[in-house]
Parts: sequence; structure tokens; C-alpha cells
Amino acid sequence: MPPVSEPSTRPRLVPALVYTALTSAIVSSLGMLLVPTVAQEFSVTVSAAQWMLTINLLVGAVATPIMGRLSDGPHKKRLLQWSLATILVGSLMAACAPNFAVFLLGRALQGLSYGIVPVTIALARRYLDEEKVRPGISSLSVTVSTGLGLGYPLTGILASVTGFRVAFGFAVVFLISASVVVWRIVPDGPDLRGLRTRFDLPGAVLLGSGLSALLLAVSEGSGWGWTSAWTLGCSAAAVVLLTGWAVAELRIPNPLVNLRAVRTKDVLLANGTAIGLGAAMYIGMSVGSLVAQSPTSTGYGIALPLFWAGFVVLPLSVGSFGANRVVRRLARRIRLTTLLPLGAGVMTISAVHLWLEHDRLWEILIGMFLFGVGTGTTYAAMPALIARSVADTELGSAVSFNQVLRTVGGAFGSALSGAVLAAHMAGDGHPTDSGITLAFALGALGSAVVFAALAVNWIRTRRPRSNTGVTPTPM
Repeated sequence: MPPVSEPSTRPRLVPALVYTALTSAIVSSLGMLLVPTVAQEFSVTVSAAQWMLTINLLVGAVATPIMGRLSDGPHKKRLLQWSLATILVGSLMAACAPNFAVFLLGRALQGLSYGIVPVTIALARRYLDEEKVRPGISSLSVTVSTGLGLGYPLTGILASVTGFRVAFGFAVVFLISASVVVWRIVPDGPDLRGLRTRFDLPGAVLLGSGLSALLLAVSEGSGWGWTSAWTLGCSAAAVVLLTGWAVAELRIPNPLVNLRAVRTKDVLLANGTAIGLGAAMYIGMSVGSLVAQSPTSTGYGIALPLFWAGFVVLPLSVGSFGANRVVRRLARRIRLTTLLPLGAGVMTISAVHLWLEHDRLWEILIGMFLFGVGTGTTYAAMPALIARSVADTELGSAVSFNQVLRTVGGAFGSALSGAVLAAHMAGDGHPTDSGITLAFALGALGSAVVFAALAVNWIRTRRPRSNTGVTPTPM
């Protein structure tokens, strides 16, 4: 077996990994905007078409921690190649699906895209020079939010002009190009430093089942009824399965997710931020997109056609990309624990702005831009905060768990906003203005709570110890 090339001989590795990580953004952009179009194409109700989002989310929640743990092993490149191939097959099935069942199966296979970013981060940590690791991880962590701002407009254009199947066809072409990039640029051969331990299959089953039950209850609770037997049953099953998983993980030497590492202060900060801001961002994006496409007769709608509706998210991409560039320059001067409340503060400003002002296009665009700035700041800091607190052999697992928590937060945000809008529905089938305002208010409240918690932690870590007069060492 030839030796793995040295990092210095791979100057194109970061651009290659960023391009590959865009897979998550491309697949994610094929969701929200296309629900009405898919419902019409396959002659199903809009609520049934929502399963194209739910099943993708469920598979992603199960696959992400598994892919994260496997990325800590010796076969990182092979894992990335097989994942891209599976997502490619799913995209082909969705593009050519003769019926809704086959389409849903394709969307399920596309769920593996959620695990692509943790794998690319593990590759960056392994093969980049030390001084390039932090900026590399920072760039990879905001790829999804940056890419969404580009993917949504492209999806809207393709779907409105040529149909939704061409939008999925574009994903096929992109995945082929990403596979070629990985084959040509990512280092070959097994990683000699990777973990070579037995895979924690019981932990994967328990975590996957528990997350599936939890996300199913959250995603479908508004449709089933929050006190229905299905919702309560899924919620109870989630509690039992996830509790059993946590107990089992603490008792075995090589768990799927090392909960002892997750309990460190830095990782807890990153994971708590992921849940709260994931929910707030999803509420802002989904309700903002709804406002953009709603008719003016609602009193708040902007009535943008599908062709232009995707461009509403473009400022998110601009803000996220710009914030990431600034963070990379300031990372050596400002503590990572300072960047988290800073980003959360900007997201709170954005959420409050959308709560108070959201019936004109420029107001939505400003809100999305500020969301991008906040997300770019916090998402750039979270993986770097985790990376400095866990061993190289645990990075993929720890980052993937953070990614799962972002997904869970997004699911809670989706369910919460969906329940609020369903309870405030006008006779024409559109949410009322009070429902839209209340949904935005919940996003603002969630952002504010996260910001307050992070600000308190920042103040406490900077406060001199009264008994010694010594200032705590910067983290």
C-alpha cells in the first residue's frame, strides 16, 4: 500500500472537501420549495407530500452518527465515496420516480447527505497541516448554510421552468462531479491513525430508533394531534430508547458516541447552541419562505412566484459566507466562546426584526442576511470548539452528534411553527397574520434564550476568581 501523501502536497484538499460538503446544501434545497409541486405531480395531498421532508430527516438523523463514527476509522475516503454513490442513486430514483412511493424511497436514500459534513471535517482534521485545520473546519461547518442560499434559487428556477425532475437531475450531475473530485483529490489508502475497533451496532440501533421515534413525534405531532396515541407512543418510545442508549454507551469501551467527551464544557456549549439556534433558524427560513410565496390578500404575503421565491434565501448565503471569512481572520484574536454569543446575538436581532417587520420583501431579505451572519459566526465556531476538546479519533463522532442536534433542533422548530400556523388558519387555506407573527415571535424567543445563556457563560468565564484574584485562563 502506498503511503498517504503529506498534507503540504494537497493544497486543493480544502476546496475539494468544501465542494463535496455542498452535497448537503444541494439535497436540502430540494425540500421545502418543492412540496406543493410534488403534491400536484403525484396527485397527493400537501400533508402527504410533506413526507418528502420527514423521511429525509429521519434517515439523516439515523445515518449521521453512524457515518460520524465510521469517519473516525481507517476508511474515510471509502466511506465518503460510498455515501455519495448512495445519495446519487436516491437522486436518480427521485428524478425518474413513476409514483410517490418510489419518490419517497429516493428521498430516504438522499438522507445520507446529512452525514457528509462530519466526514469531510474528519478528513480535514486528519490530513491538513496544523495551522490550516481551524480555518478548514470553519469553512466546512458553514458550507450548508452558505450553500442553501445558492441552492434554493437554483431549485426554484429549475423547478419553475423545467419541472421538479430536472432539479433532482441537477443533483445527479452535481453528485457525479463531487465523486470525481473525491476520487482525484482526497488522499488514498487507509488512515493508519484511524480507530480499528468493533463497530457499536447495539448503540447505532438504539440511537437510530430513539431519534426516529423522537423526530416522528415532533414532525407529525401537529397532524396526528399532540395528545393522540401515536404521538404519545412515539414520544414514550423515544425516551425509553434514548435513555437505554445513553446507559449502554457509558458502559462500553468504544461507543458510537463518546458521551464522556460530549460532557466537556466546550462540547456542551456547542451542542446546546446547535439545538436552540437550529430551531430558531428553521423557523425563520420556513416562515420567511412562506411569507414570500403567500398572496397579498393575506395581508402579509409578497406573492413571489416559485421562480423568484428561492432568491429570498440568497442573502443568508451572502451573510454566512462573509461572516465565515471574518471569523477565520479573528479566530486567533477572539476566543471561540466569545464568537458563540456574538453569533447568537446577531441571530436574535434578526429573529426580532422578522417578528416585528415581515410584510415587505426588503424586510425579509434583511432578516435572512442577518440570519446568515449569525449562523456563519456560530457554525464556524462550534466544530472548532469541539475539535480542541476531543481526540482526533473521536472528532467525527463528536461533530456528527453536534450535526444531529442541529437536525433535532430544526425538527422542533419545524413542528412548533407548523403547529402554530395550523392553529391560525384562515378560510382561504393560508395562515393568518397573527399566526405568522406568533411563529416569528417563538423563533425570536428561542434565539434570545440561547443568547442569554451564552452571554452569562461568557461573563462567568471572564470574571476574576474572588478567592485568588486570578483571571481564568482563556479557553
